[in-house]
Amino acid sequence: MATETAIAPIITSPEHPKKNRIQVSNTKKPLFFYVNLAKRYIQQHDEVELSALGMAITTVVTVAEILKNNGLAIEKKVVTSTIGMKDETRGRLIQKARIEIVLGKTEKYALMATPPSAQAREKEATVNKEENKQ
Repeated sequence: MATETAIAPIITSPEHPKKNRIQVSNTKKPLFFYVNLAKRYIQQHDEVELSALGMAITTVVTVAEILKNNGLAIEKKVVTSTIGMKDETRGRLIQKARIEIVLGKTEKYALMATPPSAQAREKEATVNKEENKQ
């Protein structure tokens, strides 16, 4: 007797957000909060999705550029769109710009994300091993 198993779709609603998605606001947290959070997400999930609406778009772009310029991430995908939202003060539908940027881990990420002191200890341990072999 064959049994069928239903595969539930991946839910990405606000009640069940993606584990590697950061929704950026330019009023809640400072810029480097998002930079450091994105680094952690890249380390844990190999990629991060940054998203924002309206005026927060500049913050998302800045976070992405900081990570790319430091060699920690590569740009995988950029999606722009507009969404309709109800204006609470006027009670009418307004259009808001939206951006989603997906960044992936670079090959150099592990080396670059390791603090310099840890890198020095690793190098010293390697040198000591080589010296002990001789």
